[in-house]
Amino acid sequence: MSKKLRVGVLFGGRSGEHEVSLLSAASILKAIDREKFDVTPIGITKEGRWLASADAKGLLEGDSSAVARRLRAGDPETTPGAKLLHEGIPTLMAPEPSSSSALVRRKGPSGQDLDVVFPVLHGTFGEDGTIQGLFELAGIAYVGSGVLGSSAGMDKDVMKRLFAQAGLPIVKHVTLLRAEWEKTPRKAVARIEAALKYPVFVKPANLGSSVGISKAHNRKELGPALALAAKYDRKIVVERGVGGTKARAREFEVAVLGNDSPQASVVGEIIPGKEFYDYEAKYLSEGSVPVIPAKITRAESRKIREMAVEAFKACDLSGLARVDFLMEPGGKRRIYINEVNTLPGFTSISMYPKLWEATGVSYKDLITRLIELALERHADKSRTSYSYETGK
Repeated sequence: MSKKLRVGVLFGGRSGEHEVSLLSAASILKAIDREKFDVTPIGITKEGRWLASADAKGLLEGDSSAVARRLRAGDPETTPGAKLLHEGIPTLMAPEPSSSSALVRRKGPSGQDLDVVFPVLHGTFGEDGTIQGLFELAGIAYVGSGVLGSSAGMDKDVMKRLFAQAGLPIVKHVTLLRAEWEKTPRKAVARIEAALKYPVFVKPANLGSSVGISKAHNRKELGPALALAAKYDRKIVVERGVGGTKARAREFEVAVLGNDSPQASVVGEIIPGKEFYDYEAKYLSEGSVPVIPAKITRAESRKIREMAVEAFKACDLSGLARVDFLMEPGGKRRIYINEVNTLPGFTSISMYPKLWEATGVSYKDLITRLIELALERHADKSRTSYSYETGK
């Protein structure tokens, strides 16, 4: 009998998507194949404190006693150097005895070690390349895109630049800094109005789950929308509304799976219960309706799936991503790529797993495949030399 792989499921985090992360992690922990994997839950509170074992489970269950043994990364009073987890369980990384700052993989008292980490950290500090950099320093396999892909996939401005470079159709937009809006608001509004027609969508460049996004129909609504977006990021992206004032764009989503040879799922459509698919429409209200597969022509479906794979490659992604599209209403039906999401919602009823289920991959098998892809990418990286060898 082959040895079970030890998987750390990492969830929670400091972002505004903390609660979504808990839902995703709970679904994964329930569905993961226990015959193949030994699972260690690892939680991060909203304050940035790392929890292990029963405390991590308490975070999922909303148990206030979960803070009893919480350890904050880098807190010299409880976690010298870079040690992150409690001594009593297998740790992901810890300092060398001779150094208070080195990050290394380490075995716990039981002699066990994590083989791979499945981060289910949506948004800032989990989806933007920061935690991925930590895993890279530790030399441990992890599910999802690397540092570059994660950070590019999080930044809507950089992402759009990569899409344009790859020849993918994008919606006309303007990017401005929070400082520009706060110091010269009239100038910022004038620049937006000179480039775009109302309505416009105003978004924080680096945030997910539609947090901080507003639709502005006129100048009166634009100011508050910019102020809201500026609360969440130093960079703001303002996009022309596809369809204008007369009709609403159709919203499509595709799930992509793989590393160097990614594959796309069937196309799904989201019919928002509100004017657009914001945070409330995604997670709180019950009016939004997913349609899988989407009711479009075969040619349109093929085109969207091909574009999803091209977007995945353009941002140098790996493992998984959900790619979102907008279709112009009316006769032209032009299709625009909206964005990629490198760590999409992962509950059993989230769009990413549902799209693969409709394509023929079950939720449990999807989790297994993602872990396999993480190990595959880690093995490929291990072939890379990081220092010059003389005499070769």
